Amino acid sequence: MKNKSDELRIIIIDDNPEIHNDFIKILTTNRLNKKKLEDIEKVLFGEATTIEPLPEFHIDTASQGKEGVDMIVKGANEGRKYALAFVDIRMPPGWDGIETIKHIWEIDKDIQVVICTAYSDYSWKETVTQLGQKDNLLILKKPFDTIAVQQLACALTRKWGLLQETREHTLKLEDRIKERTAELEKQATHDVLTGLPNRILLCDRMQQLIQSHERNKNQLAVFFLDLD
Repeated sequence: MKNKSDELRIIIIDDNPEIHNDFIKILTTNRLNKKKLEDIEKVLFGEATTIEPLPEFHIDTASQGKEGVDMIVKGANEGRKYALAFVDIRMPPGWDGIETIKHIWEIDKDIQVVICTAYSDYSWKETVTQLGQKDNLLILKKPFDTIAVQQLACALTRKWGLLQETREHTLKLEDRIKERTAELEKQATHDVLTGLPNRILLCDRMQQLIQSHERNKNQLAVFFLDLD
């Protein structure tokens, strides 16, 4: 299911308010400064390179793991799911990043997650072993690079969007298959009932009469159908 207004929602879960501000600045300034950058390039090089603006992200912040998880639950209940979570690895005194991510994926396995850490004692292998999932997981070392954050946000929210589109398309196909199957079953039943010159008794496995159709009182055919 797509989000209301088709917005791409990102949540920053970190105990440092300055980190919140850094992420917001990095993920929004590209749109604000696009024209300025193009003007500078025009002065320096005679022409401006086409600069792709960042998607319009909706960014929320939380200072603790549980707070962030509660926001994700609320968003899911309102049909406003988060596409991406940047999660700090250490957030005393509450849940650490590993525990927070476990709770996030219990709510929604599609959420893309980036672990943000300044410490070398959390290896990729150990992290994956603890979480048991790596398809939706990346690690970002602090201090992080602006371009890296922008690229991760764009790539992972795009991946999330494609997953939603694929799931929605699959559900539509399944519904259509069910409808067509029901139509064929109805037609087949009609063909049987109208095509045989005898009295038909439709019985279930327990030989209980559920429907009868009389065509010829002198002939009798009984069909045992599995109606489960």
